[in-house]
Amino acid sequence: MVTLRQDGEVFVLDLGDDENRFSPKWLSQVETYLDVVEHTEGERALVTCATGKYFSNGLDLAWLGQHLDEYDRYLERVHALFERFLTLPFVTVAACQGHTYAAGAMLSLAHDIRVMRSDRGFWCLPEASLRMPFTPGMSALIRSRLTPQTAHRAMVTGQRYGGADAAAAGIVDYAVDEDDVLPAALGLAAGHQQLAGDNLGAIKAEMYAPVVAALTGALTPVE
Repeated sequence: MVTLRQDGEVFVLDLGDDENRFSPKWLSQVETYLDVVEHTEGERALVTCATGKYFSNGLDLAWLGQHLDEYDRYLERVHALFERFLTLPFVTVAACQGHTYAAGAMLSLAHDIRVMRSDRGFWCLPEASLRMPFTPGMSALIRSRLTPQTAHRAMVTGQRYGGADAAAAGIVDYAVDEDDVLPAALGLAAGHQQLAGDNLGAIKAEMYAPVVAALTGALTPVE
């Protein structure tokens, strides 16, 4: 279950204690809590974390397999979540304490800063091995946040990155001990809470305008 709490001026969005897949119910909970943070006035920042083995394992493929008639609407909703995180008018920090896979890895990239556990857990884009293509919006998001070399390797080979390797590749900003993941994320968020406001939102929207266009556009390339 997704929860939201506050630590001073920093909101802490906990994605849950299981695989934290993007089920419709899970998406609704995250969307509702983001509304709360966005509608709060004054200084604020957001840390997204989870509890247990996973930060997020991405799309809910089991649900999707039973609701193929809702495929487009479901992916549009996932894209909207990425776009929203990417342009939130306050600083966001992903605290990746566990496995961060597929759409969960993309969600981490939509944050401003990423902290990952150094001794255990992987960051991975396994779509190639799953025979699942990236949508134009997903590809644009990944390529906007990673170097060309890292994006190529992550997307084409599905390489699994541990914390230290992820930091070396620029996928995450910091790799720290398990007990330091959330405290480090909270400290980073608190150090930027004064930046919250329309100006920061406008900066992000302009910076990532091409990505936003891709995320809100067609799900497949135009032929």
